[in-house]
Amino acid sequence: MIDNTFIYLEFLRKTCLPWPGVTEKLCYGTPGFFVNKKLFARMKEDGETLVVQSIIREKWMLKDPLTYFMTDHYQNYDYMLINLQRVAPEELTELLQTAWYNRAPRKLQQQFEENNHE
Repeated sequence: MIDNTFIYLEFLRKTCLPWPGVTEKLCYGTPGFFVNKKLFARMKEDGETLVVQSIIREKWMLKDPLTYFMTDHYQNYDYMLINLQRVAPEELTELLQTAWYNRAPRKLQQQFEENNHE
């Protein structure tokens, strides 16, 4: 599990840290990714589950409930859980980017769009 956790964390860092305004710091004792001091993703304590902000989590949970799910704790929050052993890298990138975009201020969103249209 430790080897996989390291691989997952490296993927998250390589994906998220280049985006404008992203910082990594501990969140409930595990690595969390923030934009403008707003959490958009964090590792769970098991090292194999990711908490990701999502306003359309039902879509993902219906698509693949073994990969995308939620516990009672997240019922009243706009987050879902992702099984990192099962998720496709392309889908994870899409979800992370959407979560970042949902939390980022307009100025950073524009900066991201400019950097990715060159």
